[in-house]
Amino acid sequence: MSRSRDETLALLAGRPNTRWPVFSGLPSLTALGLTRAGLHYCEAHTDPAKMARAAASTFELFGFESAVVPFDLCVEAEALGCGVDFHTDMDTCLPPIVDAPLNVDLALENMSIPDEAARAGRIPLVAEALRRLKSEVGQEIAIGAWVPGPFTLAWQLFGTDNWLTALKNSDRTGNLLTRLGDLLAQVATYYRRAGADFITVHEMGGSPQVIGADAFREFVKPALTELIKQLPTPRVLSMCGKTDAIVADLAACGANALNVDHCNDLALTRRRLGPQAVLLGNFDPVKVLSQGTPALVSQTVTAIVNAGASAIWPGCDLWPEIPEANFLALMDSAKRARRQ
Repeated sequence: MSRSRDETLALLAGRPNTRWPVFSGLPSLTALGLTRAGLHYCEAHTDPAKMARAAASTFELFGFESAVVPFDLCVEAEALGCGVDFHTDMDTCLPPIVDAPLNVDLALENMSIPDEAARAGRIPLVAEALRRLKSEVGQEIAIGAWVPGPFTLAWQLFGTDNWLTALKNSDRTGNLLTRLGDLLAQVATYYRRAGADFITVHEMGGSPQVIGADAFREFVKPALTELIKQLPTPRVLSMCGKTDAIVADLAACGANALNVDHCNDLALTRRRLGPQAVLLGNFDPVKVLSQGTPALVSQTVTAIVNAGASAIWPGCDLWPEIPEANFLALMDSAKRARRQ
């Protein structure tokens, strides 16, 4: 086992580390890596061999310390019957979107989730990509897989506006979110068995920045806690947006590590979680890594280290259009990091 993979997994298990690994549990593609691998972004979602090559390309080009699949939010929604637009007519890094959502009223009335849904759609393709990654680069770096949180899956299934409207008018959402969480637990367990070293739950749609802290505690936290309880360790919880007000709630959900967005006060989060918590974060993947300068990237890494992060993570998915000099600065500054 390489030093990188060994140290990354030790960190996620809560053991002290002498450096700051640079990795993620979320999509981590670069346009330059895809080009070097001879791939187009739109084709990396539906072919397991191309998915694995794409995921490995960021490590192979820059030394990024993880390879993660899938690359879009639509996998489970598609498996449950939604239509997906993969933007195959565009040669850009435009993520797939649900273009045929389900009816939320019918789902709240009696949404049936068949047992085979955890193996439907592209889920087996993601599992095959994980097997390939495990075989090809899995001795060098950590292999990750991720699933959306139950709340995020719901707004993928029904559309954001329809889902948020349904929350105001129904007392049946809790049961539906629990059932969606059970499905996600099955999918995540399947991914682990296929080769993922760790699972990230990305509950971006349930952020208090979107729905407020009270709604998070009422609708999101119970199903999220139950989902995480069912997952094999190590488990990472990731949430976009400003989550300072619910840091204690996020910690109580039971994950082994917490990733916070660049909107968070990272030093405040560290104080609230205490010194032993595995805290990941939290550079801005767009304004810093994609649109910034190498000097800004280096300054940001230093600030993250001094604020108390356990490892250097992006606050959300990488934006693929990243200057090579910026990515090299990210990796180099993390290698040279010393807490002041």
